[in-house]
Amino acid sequence: MDRADILDRAIGALSGVALGDAMGMPSQTLDRAAIRAVYGRIEGFVEPMPDHPVSHGLTAAQVTDDTEQTLLLAGLLTRREGFDANDWAQALLAWEADVRRRGLRDLLGPSSKAALEALLAGVPASETGRSGTTNGAAMRIVPVGIATPHTGSLLIDAVDSACRVTHATGEAMAGATAVATVVSLGVAGARFDDALSAALEAARVANARGAAVGERDMAGRIALALEVAERGDEAELAARIGTSVASRESVAAAFGVVRLAGGDPWRAAVIAANIGDDTDTIGAIACGMAGACAGVSAFPDDRLTQLQTANGFDMAAVARHLLAVRERADPT
Repeated sequence: MDRADILDRAIGALSGVALGDAMGMPSQTLDRAAIRAVYGRIEGFVEPMPDHPVSHGLTAAQVTDDTEQTLLLAGLLTRREGFDANDWAQALLAWEADVRRRGLRDLLGPSSKAALEALLAGVPASETGRSGTTNGAAMRIVPVGIATPHTGSLLIDAVDSACRVTHATGEAMAGATAVATVVSLGVAGARFDDALSAALEAARVANARGAAVGERDMAGRIALALEVAERGDEAELAARIGTSVASRESVAAAFGVVRLAGGDPWRAAVIAANIGDDTDTIGAIACGMAGACAGVSAFPDDRLTQLQTANGFDMAAVARHLLAVRERADPT
């Protein structure tokens, strides 16, 4: 892999988070029947329905907390080249305050906010996230995968640090680790299917590291989602695996979505937007992995232009900074 290919995949991972997030933004919290009733089938960027419970105030192609927190974490990693729990807590709480000022509704979940406030009140970081089983860690983990090579325990340790403050359970850490592994190997040149064995093994290790709360076999849940997706049925994947904010459902479902899409980031975004419930986060995770394994060159140019116009971010610059961290971290 030359530098241009690696950069293409790193940009693809970050752009994938934004693509899946923006596509799922108008349908998040709605079940599959409600999505069909309100939007038909979502096949492009659309406005959220009037007075959407979460996405009210956003416009077509705008992103939500998934992408914003991903970029927040990327900024922290590139500024410090390491993870500082107190800095992360301050950054997330400041982000939420800014969301409130903008009049938006996508705020920190109650468990995350409680964990962050406990940390700043003096509770050790090793204790604050011991009940968090939701997908918040996995939804924003892509920068860790880009910045960290899959070498020895480097990646698992980095994910552990990023998760521990708010999501220190085996379920959440295993889900985030599996996603980060696919991203890290994808940036290094792997296809999605080629990265799965390492991702499942990393999930097993992380499951044992985290607090014994929630799902104790995330690797098994992901493997089941991949198996269900082999039959090519989006509805069956949603029904068998689930699409809620629980990592055991939405993170596993995201792997199934990538398989249903044949690794194509745009197809993954469409599937995720229509799958129901936590559509934006499933899309962000699925398309982040697909983008890392296919590269931004696999994305439709017009969709990327719409994302850039609606949000104004520069994913290429963020990717370059994260890859610089990766080069310094790689002992080879």
